[in-house]
Parts: sequence; C-alpha cells; structure tokens
Amino acid sequence: MSRRKLVPARSAFDFLESKIQVPPLRAGTVSRTALVNRLRATTSVAATTVVAPAGYGKTTVLAQWAARDSRPFAWVTLDERDNDPIVLLRHIAAALEVDEPLEARLVDALEKPGASIWTKALPRLANQLFERSPNVLVLDDFNLLRSRASIEAVAALVDAEEERSMLVLAGRTFPRLPLAQLRASGRLLELGPADLAMTKREGELLLRQSGVRLRAERVAELVEQCEGWPAALYLAALSIRDGEANGGAEVVPLSGDDRYLTDYFRSEYLARLRPGPLRFLRRTSVLERMSGPLCDAMLEDEGSAQELEKIERANLFLVPLDNRREWYRYHHLFRDLLQRELVENEPALVPRLHGRAADWFEEHGDEESALEHASAAGDLDRAAALLTALVLPLYYSGRIATLDRWLARFERAGLLERYPAVAVQGARIHALRGRPEAAEKWLDAATLGTFRGTLPDGTKTIAPWVSTARAWLCRKGAKQMLADAEMAVAGLAAGSSWRSPALLAQGSALMLLGDPDRADAILAEAAEAALGATESHVMALGQRALIADEEGEHERADALSTELHELLVASPVDAYVARAVDSTATVRTMLRHGRWNEARAALTAGQELAPFLDALPWLAVQVRLELARGFVTLRDAGAGQEQLDEALALLRRAPGLDSLSARAEELQREIDVAPERDGAQYAGLTRAELRLLPLLATHLSFREIAEQLFVSRNTIKTQAISVYRKLGVSSRSEAVAEAQRLGLGEHLRVVVTNDR
Repeated sequence: MSRRKLVPARSAFDFLESKIQVPPLRAGTVSRTALVNRLRATTSVAATTVVAPAGYGKTTVLAQWAARDSRPFAWVTLDERDNDPIVLLRHIAAALEVDEPLEARLVDALEKPGASIWTKALPRLANQLFERSPNVLVLDDFNLLRSRASIEAVAALVDAEEERSMLVLAGRTFPRLPLAQLRASGRLLELGPADLAMTKREGELLLRQSGVRLRAERVAELVEQCEGWPAALYLAALSIRDGEANGGAEVVPLSGDDRYLTDYFRSEYLARLRPGPLRFLRRTSVLERMSGPLCDAMLEDEGSAQELEKIERANLFLVPLDNRREWYRYHHLFRDLLQRELVENEPALVPRLHGRAADWFEEHGDEESALEHASAAGDLDRAAALLTALVLPLYYSGRIATLDRWLARFERAGLLERYPAVAVQGARIHALRGRPEAAEKWLDAATLGTFRGTLPDGTKTIAPWVSTARAWLCRKGAKQMLADAEMAVAGLAAGSSWRSPALLAQGSALMLLGDPDRADAILAEAAEAALGATESHVMALGQRALIADEEGEHERADALSTELHELLVASPVDAYVARAVDSTATVRTMLRHGRWNEARAALTAGQELAPFLDALPWLAVQVRLELARGFVTLRDAGAGQEQLDEALALLRRAPGLDSLSARAEELQREIDVAPERDGAQYAGLTRAELRLLPLLATHLSFREIAEQLFVSRNTIKTQAISVYRKLGVSSRSEAVAEAQRLGLGEHLRVVVTNDR
C-alpha cells in the first residue's frame, strides 16, 4: 500500500460511538454454532442478507460470528439519521477506523463533502474497504434505510467488495438493492427465518437458560409450535414459568393468545399498522394458505396480491409456499393471534369469510380445503356432501388419519343419522380397517337416516350403498348377502365406485352358495370395475384364485395370485383386508410348489392380519380356514386348530354360512387324525435328498459326494437344487442350518448309517 497520511476519524467529524460497536453478547446467550460456522466458512460472496422478523436473533448471530471469525469486523447499527448519505458514510468510516486509522483524503472528503458524495467521499471509502480486504462490514437494521441516496451508496459499496470481504445487510425486510446479478453469479448469501430458526437442541438450551426444563418430547413439540422462532420460545418459557408458579401444567399448548406473545405481537407489529392493512391481516387469517385471487374472492375486493407482496416485504410473518410467490401462509402463532382478533372485532363476518373461501376452493377443484371452510362456516349440509365425495379418494390415497379425523367429527356431533351418506361411507371404511362394532353402528345409523338428492357417483338413492354395506357385513347369511348385493348392483349408477364392492359381495355369496362358475364371472367383472379400489380388486382376484385352485386350475390360480400381489405392492394404502387375502393366496401357491419357508412366513403374516377381517365374517372365516389348512399341510396341527377355533367362533355369531361350516367340520376331522409334525415331512424331502443333506455340511465337492454315494455328479446337483428349493434357501450352509432348525440332524445321521 502506498504511503498516505492517516488520521483518527474520531477527531475529524461527529458520529455516535454506540452505533459502531459490535453489540456485546449477554451471559447465557445460546450459541448458534452451526449457523456461525456456516458464516465463517463463507468467503466467496460479496454480500449476505440476514432478513427475518423481530425476535429471530439476527443481531445475536452476527455478533457471535464477529467474535469467532478471523477477519476484522466493522459494525454500524443504522437508524433514521443514516438516511442522510453523508451521515451513513461517516458512520461506516468510523467503524473502519476502530481497527486502523483512516486515510486523510477520506477524512477530508467526509468532513467537507461538497456538493456530491459521489465524486470523492464514496470512491475513497470504497477504496479504503478494498485496501483493508479481507474484512466484513455489517449494516444492522438495514430496513430503516429508506432514502434513495443512502441505498445507492450502499449498492456502490457492494459492487466494490473484493474476494474474502463481505457486506452484511441485516434487517426485518429485504434490502431494496439491485442484488439479482450477485444472486445469479452465486456471490449472494441469503439467510431468512428458516435459517435463523432454532433447532430442537438450541431450543432446549434457550429454555434452560430461562429457567425451564422440559421433557425432550415437549421441547420438540414447543420448537415445532414456535417454528424455531427464538423470541416465541423465550416467551413460551415465561408462560411455562408462570404456569408452574401458579400450579399449572407444562403441557399446555402454546398459541397466539398467550398473553406474552399477544403483547409482543401487538407492540412490535400490529400497533404500527394502519387500519386497512390490519383489517386485511385479520380477515385473511381464516385461511391456512392464501393467494391473491383467493383473498380477492373471500374479501370481495381487489388488489390482494399486491397486499400480500407488501406484507412479505414488511416481513410480517408471511411464509411463501412456492418460488413464484403465489401462495403464502402466516406463521402459526401469528395466525392464532389474528384469528382471535378477528373474532373479537368482527365475529359476524367469520362464517361469511369461511363460506366464500369454501366457494373458491370448490370452484377450483380443492374439495378438501372447501370441506374445512364449509365446516368452519357451520354449513353442515355442504360439509357432509363434500365429505361423502372425499371419503374414498382420501382412503385410497393413503390419508387414513385425515379421513378418520373427519369421520370422528361427524360421530362426535351426533350427525350420522342426519347424514346417512356419510354414515354408510364410514361403515365401509370401518369394515376395511377391521372395526366391526363401528362398522355396524355406522350402518345402523345410515339405515335410520333419510337422504334426498343425488350421491357423488350419480346414484339417486342411498339404498344401493346401504345394501352393499349390508352385504359386506353379512349379518344374516349367504342368501341374504346375495339378495342385498343383487339389489345394490341393480340400483347403482353406471361407473359408481360402489359397483365393484357390490359385485364382489355378489360373487362371494355365489361362491358360498356353491355356484363357482357364475361366481367367477361376476368376480372378474368386480375386478374390472374396481377403478383403483385396492381391496375390492384384490379380494375379487383372491376369490377367483381360490375357485381356480379348487377346480384344479393351478396355473390360473398362480397367475391370479401374482396379479393381486403386484396390485397390493403398488397401493399406497396399508390395506389390512387386502394383505390378509394376499397372505392366504401366497400360502396356497408356496405349498403347492414346496416352498415351505415362504409358506410359513405367509401363514405368520396371515395370523397377524386375520383379526382385522372380523367386520366381514364370511371373509374372516374363509381366511382362517385357509390358514388352518396351511398349518395342517405343514403338520402344525396346534396352529391349525387355533385358526379353526377362531373360525368356529365367528360362525356361531354369523349364521347362514353353511358351506363354510361344512368346510370347518371337514378340516376338524383332518386335524383330529393328523400325525405329530416330523421335520422330514415338514420339509417334504425324499429319502435320496435326506441321504444327501448331511454330506452338504462337509467339505466334499459335488463330484466327491457323487463318488461316495455311487451316483453321477449331475444327480447330486439336481438333488441339491431340490433341497434348496424345498427348504427355501440358496446355499449349502443355509440348507444345513435350516435342517438343524427343523430338528433333522439325528434322524439324518441314522438314515446315512443304515444306507451304508
């Protein structure tokens, strides 16, 4: 650097000492180590923006960074006076002078700026930054900088930043600077609320520093409620301490109506707003997510998109949900407060706002959001109609928890008889989820209710839906099941989502009544009409596979079993009924092909799933009889008897299933005479394969084994492959281990000895 006259800035012009000091770190401040390390490692950007609402710890993080970085830091805390560009530049120069005296020409230019700062003061200050590189210049509270001249001066300093130096702009709103080029070139680091949000560990430390100790799961819950917002976590700690002092429980959920949060929001934000923007915030708080067109429709006004942009720029806890800045949501706690204020100030408007939101969402094809708002508006008729249409789409998309939540709302409110379409849909879902008592209760409610209008599938009356559900629950035997199913099929609209289950019930009833040919044709129609209804499709295929097996068409049975298994694997639904049917189909296939281990695994899975079928007694008995027969085939009479006993108990509660009763009696006779299980019988090994098995445990090759047993090498290889297949293994060592698990060791040694 050339020799230039350097003078202390402090003697050249006036400035506020407090504004150029790095804020001291308070004792007990939570260390934001991960974020600070990220900033320390950032050396290739010209500018960093740190933008978040109040209470996110922006200044604290930057002060911790300044304390740990090896680069010199110059710090200016901005205020209204810095909207005069010469005042701003003087404070920046004074901050630089803290570490090293300033060049005399710069001091002179700042002391006597003349008509323009652009010809002398700003270029010389930029040159001073260049010569001191690497360094970091922090301009805190940048949102207070509004004058065009001051903002343009900062933009010029950003352009002058050299490698390893950085200008940091921190504030509540994004700086109005031309930063697009820096962003595109990768020379801009942007930190927002998500980056500044505290982790679970940091939240726990903050709570401890505030004198609050909670269980780990409660800390995680609180951090999630606050969305990592440090100020909210601290205020939550105050509330918890107050609650403990007053004998309250720590588990009270935090919400926007907490008095500490309410005071904070009002003092920091709401009190500063004009009536128009405040009214917009309150009224749009009924929306979980919002866009300009949605807000326009709900408020019956225009300009909402621009208002949302203003709110985002003001950093009023508005979170963008997409990169196009079309959809937003409020911070959960902020929304809580706004909703409370809306109820206090405009209670009569709340249902109207929800109703308009429901209109908009339904018009735009979002029935689920429309349902939420219709319910909040108290429009039960509309909510019931929407839920009726949504039950099956929610179920078959795997969103069982959401569906259960909605069904429970109608049950708790005692609305099932008033809305029979909801009740019968609920009966169907409860049956599929293995809840027999709930299924019968909801079906009874549907039977007592009165429905007027057209159902979502185009059916003109509720009777075919009720008949289908009644056929599935099969309270009065196979003949009534068939009658109910036929009535349903005749009354359903073309393309109805209930057609497949109605045909399934019809075909299954025909099976039970001894008409397999007609049953198979109708079940094929049920599978074709399933339209994504996994259970109906799988159950129809499973019934057809059983018919094929009983008629000796084993290849067709295997193909149907494979098809239903692939269908189930591709389904997003945790379908208990379908999985149970898949297990029984797998048992039959594996037993037929001598794959005993896989059959045993499928039997175990079937045992676990069988209790979920009890709402459908005909299927529950059928599956248990199949499982019992599988166990008997594997010479496990005890497990077979257990499944048979459960089937008999169901038959006593479900009369009119004569063919299943006859099968149960036949199976009981088989179990009564079944011998004790023997390992060799279990595995289905031939005498030649038993003779080979102990030799597989030796070091002998197939050629050496063949010589010892006086057969060809190919014969030994063929026998070994057969052993592997029957034991469900793929190697010699696995075959020996499985044989030992089956208890074949001593028996096999005797066989080999006798043969010698």
